[in-house]
Amino acid sequence: MLPTLVLVGRPNVGKSTLFNRLTGTRDALVHDMPGMTRDRHYGRGRIGGKPYLVVDTGGLEPVAKDGIMAEMARQTLQAIDEADAVIFMVDARSGLTAQDKVIADRLRRAACPVLLAVNKAEGMNRAVITAEFHELALGEPLAISGAHGDGIADLIDEALAPFPAEAEQTDDFGIPKIALVGRPNVGKSTLVNALVGEERVIAFDQPGTTRDSIYVEFERDGKPYVLIDTAGVRRRGKVFETFEKFSVIKTLQAIEDANVVVLVLDARENISDQDAHLAGFVLETGRALVVAVNKWDGLNLEQRGDIKRDIDRKLAFLDFARFNYISALKAKGLENLLKDVETAHAAAFIKMPTPKLTRVLEMAVEQHAPPKNGLFRPKPRYAHQGGKNPPLIVLHGNALEGLRDDYKRYLESSFRKAFKLQGTPLRIQIKEDEGKNPYEGKKRAAPTPGDETRRRREKRIRRKVYGSD
Repeated sequence: MLPTLVLVGRPNVGKSTLFNRLTGTRDALVHDMPGMTRDRHYGRGRIGGKPYLVVDTGGLEPVAKDGIMAEMARQTLQAIDEADAVIFMVDARSGLTAQDKVIADRLRRAACPVLLAVNKAEGMNRAVITAEFHELALGEPLAISGAHGDGIADLIDEALAPFPAEAEQTDDFGIPKIALVGRPNVGKSTLVNALVGEERVIAFDQPGTTRDSIYVEFERDGKPYVLIDTAGVRRRGKVFETFEKFSVIKTLQAIEDANVVVLVLDARENISDQDAHLAGFVLETGRALVVAVNKWDGLNLEQRGDIKRDIDRKLAFLDFARFNYISALKAKGLENLLKDVETAHAAAFIKMPTPKLTRVLEMAVEQHAPPKNGLFRPKPRYAHQGGKNPPLIVLHGNALEGLRDDYKRYLESSFRKAFKLQGTPLRIQIKEDEGKNPYEGKKRAAPTPGDETRRRREKRIRRKVYGSD
């Protein structure tokens, strides 16, 4: 699973700013007012070959006894206990405070490595501003600037040093690992039991029964699988218990660890923003996806039409995925669900030969050439496969930075049809053929009579203007 980095510190030291830089997003609210982050944010990042999950926590007030600050402190302390590494952030401009010392005392008892990051250090003498923070006894303080990016790469390199780089996918993609994700009480554990054929996990109609990710091995029709039953991901405002809040990290790690994700929806409820956010995270990770609309039995035709229209409206971005309408309780629709899982798994690890990829690209360009971008028209020349799970296609050519998003979607659709890619996201990467002279190796054409006339005319003009050739 991906290592989890937890950002800890008192309010307004720049945790959310660093979170946004590490994830390449603006998901965390940034403001000069302390305490703007009251719940945890989860994001995914990558430095070199090492991806990671990063958690932005609320400001830690260890002395708070009750109220919102005490709840924020409880969440943060739980996050520390579950972290693979903690980045303790302090403020270079405020200097060492009594609250920093209290937090450091708690972090010295943490079971995971702790890195001390002295933030807001831009334009300052690093040796001077870090000197007083040695008193915290948490190792060498690292001067950084979350706002400007100074020192961030070195900080993350050190945090991830104990963890191996992401293993390359091989052609032998082995046993499918299937993560079941969704909101609480949509029937994930019931679906696990129905697929396995026995009561392997607790299935109860109270939301939040599953509090950790559970791995279950089983065979069906002679084929081996690994199911990952995850805790339900609630909407942020409805999560109260600390263990339930932090189970989100376990779910995100399970998604990263899986080959195929089954997003379980409740047919008796409307599609929520949380369903869409969870689907978006699966898409961001690049995992193959199958959607299971559970509790389909018992709905009348009008209700079924309503939920399908709701899905089309709110989950339109999942057009690559197959939707299954099932009843986990009555074990209906499971055979087709597993077939779609197999299809998505095979598509995620497909091998696409370079000659065929290039032929598909050439045919697509011939049928619909890229529109001009300014003075130049992008010229895709050939393509090759750059990775699997998800499939990555690398395009080579000239002026490809000018390819519009709608044209990239057109090319993606062409590749999908040619290779019958169903159930997996597809990534397209642009690689400009820089520094190559397009006329290199070509013979210069013999001058024509018109060329010779133009040459003599230009020579006369230079003589009149400059007095020489």
